Amino acid sequence: MSTVLTLDPTLLELNRKLDYLTEQVACLTEEVQQQRQRRQTWEGWQEDLSPVLNDVMRLSVHQLEEIEGEFQIEDLIRLLKRLLRQTRNLEQLLDQLEGGLEMWQDVSPLSREAFLTLLERLGDLERKGYFVFFNGGLDIIERIVTSFNEEDVRQLGENIVLILQTIKEMTQPEIMNFMRNTAMAVKEEEPADVSLLSIVRQLNDPAVKKGLAKTLNVLKSVAETKN
Repeated sequence: MSTVLTLDPTLLELNRKLDYLTEQVACLTEEVQQQRQRRQTWEGWQEDLSPVLNDVMRLSVHQLEEIEGEFQIEDLIRLLKRLLRQTRNLEQLLDQLEGGLEMWQDVSPLSREAFLTLLERLGDLERKGYFVFFNGGLDIIERIVTSFNEEDVRQLGENIVLILQTIKEMTQPEIMNFMRNTAMAVKEEEPADVSLLSIVRQLNDPAVKKGLAKTLNVLKSVAETKN
C-alpha cells in the first residue's frame, strides 16, 4: 500500500510567502550591491577629477577677477534670458545649417571636379605664357598711369573720341602698309649714288612721283592743321 502525504494548506501558503520574501531579499541585495558599486565608481571619479576641478575653479576665479569691473552676474542672467527668448530662431538657424551641410555634401563632388578642371585650365594658360603676358601688361599700365598727371588725364578725356578716330584711320590696311614700307625703306642700306643727277633721274620713276605727291599732300595737311 502507498502512503499519500498531504500538506496543510497553511503550511503551503507559508512556504510560498517565504519563497517570495527570499526573492525580494535577493533583489534588494543585488540593488544594494549595484548602488555600492556606483558609489565606489563615483568616489573614484571624484578622487580623479577633484584636482582637475580645483584647478579649473582656481583658474576661473582668477579670470573672473580680471574682468570683475566689466562683468556682472546680471549680464550673464540677461544673456541667458535673451538666448531663451531666441530658442526658436536658434532652432531655425540650426535647421538651415543642417540643410546647408546636406547641400554641401551633395554639391561637394561637383565642386571638387570643377576646381580640378579650373586648376588644369590655369596650368594650360601658364604653360602658354598668358600669365607672363598679363604681368607685362600690368607693368605697362603702371608706367602709363605714373607718367600722366591729373591735367593730362583730363585732356585725354576731352580728346578721347579724336584719338580713337585717329587710331581707327591708322589701322586701315593702306596706312599700315605705308608705315611698314617706310620702316623697311629706312632699314635698307644707304644708296651709293646720292648726286643731284641721280636724284633727278629717280624723279622719272612713277612710283617716286606718286610717293612725292603723297608727301606733299602730307606737308600741306600739316600746314593746314597748324593754321
